[in-house]
Amino acid sequence: MRAGANADGSGLRERKKARTRAAIQSNALRLFREQGYDATTIDQIIEAAEVSESTFFRYFPAKEDLVLQDDYPAIVEMYREQPADMPPVQAMRAGFATLFGGMTAEQRAEQQDRVALCIGVPALRAAMLDQFSQTLQLFANAIAARAGRSSDDFKVRTIAGAVLGIMMAVLAEMAENPEADLAALIDRGFVNLESGLEL
Repeated sequence: MRAGANADGSGLRERKKARTRAAIQSNALRLFREQGYDATTIDQIIEAAEVSESTFFRYFPAKEDLVLQDDYPAIVEMYREQPADMPPVQAMRAGFATLFGGMTAEQRAEQQDRVALCIGVPALRAAMLDQFSQTLQLFANAIAARAGRSSDDFKVRTIAGAVLGIMMAVLAEMAENPEADLAALIDRGFVNLESGLEL
């Protein structure tokens, strides 16, 4: 936490915002499990989370954002914190490991729920695939900045695409085995990538 955060109340405000966002998303995921994604209305989520309509839309502009809002920006921050001499794939693997390592069991379960919804609901699956192009650029920007190269460098884009390829392979695996451990699958993907993609 930055110095002085509590002095002006900004630290408390940020924690309150994070709790509110988490409460909305947790209640939404619970309702999606109980009723199904399509059968659950935004009004039901608002009522379950005990927030106002304006508060809901401040955090989640659309219903699909309850599922699709991702942790990739947080992973990029953790990637940037890795030692400067660590190769990009290893640093990205460490970023994912740090993210999952800091999650509670409940948060990890919610991640599994979100992945299951993205796989099982056609509209969410299509939106997620569309979102991948933004994620590719996010990864490319981070890798380029760390390496002192341009984000449109082909090698940079290749590494970013390989990392994104792991995510796509994990989704395909979880479609066949919904109980698989998300964090373990991602790490296995990185191990395979680091080994030179040997079969």
